[in-house]
Amino acid sequence: MQRISIVIPVYNESATITTLVHRVMSVSLPLEKEVILIDDGSSDNTWEKIQQLQNEFPQLKLLRNGNNMGKGYCLRQALEHVSGQIFLTQDADLEYDPRDYAQLVQPLLEDVADVVFGSRFIAGRPHRVLYFHHYLANKFLTLLTNLVTGLNLSDMETGYKVFRTDVLRSLELRENRFGIEAELTLKAAWRPNTRIYEVGIAYYGRTYDEGKKIRWHDGLYTVWVILKYLLLYLYSK
Repeated sequence: MQRISIVIPVYNESATITTLVHRVMSVSLPLEKEVILIDDGSSDNTWEKIQQLQNEFPQLKLLRNGNNMGKGYCLRQALEHVSGQIFLTQDADLEYDPRDYAQLVQPLLEDVADVVFGSRFIAGRPHRVLYFHHYLANKFLTLLTNLVTGLNLSDMETGYKVFRTDVLRSLELRENRFGIEAELTLKAAWRPNTRIYEVGIAYYGRTYDEGKKIRWHDGLYTVWVILKYLLLYLYSK
């Protein structure tokens, strides 16, 4: 049986991590599940909560960074430890629903896709209505990504990105923080013969008061990441 490696970077999510892990562990899939939690230098009691969860679920794999290194660093670190043929990223803040795993992995199991993005903007799944400026920023970044790759994605910044692990390892990732979302997309698109799909997912967005971490400067940095890798790609041709 194939295995899916579910990688969960966690930073100061003591209020959500227990619920999230229970949801992940309860999902039924036609795959063996490997779940890797990476505490990214949390300053609250997230690490203690994670250790308690391992007492409940001994099969959990735990990693810990001494300092806050960023989502991209965590994903690159996890890639050295995963054993699954499929690699799925899961945020720890309850904005994304693990019940969507089945539809996310289906194109991979049917061998029609190498990469699957979970889009918050297609299909009839629940979507919390929140910040208009976030919507505009996401649409702009997705449009810019589509312009430089030739794709027609609807949601480049989605937190649900699923890869064949061998494809992901071939991308030679570099970004440490939220720029990883753009880097993953660009390098997958420019990789020859990579089949990229989108499926609709639910989205339960949270407010800044509830702990949302994305800020306006993350959007500006993503623009820089897109332009940087475009120049590197053109230079390599």
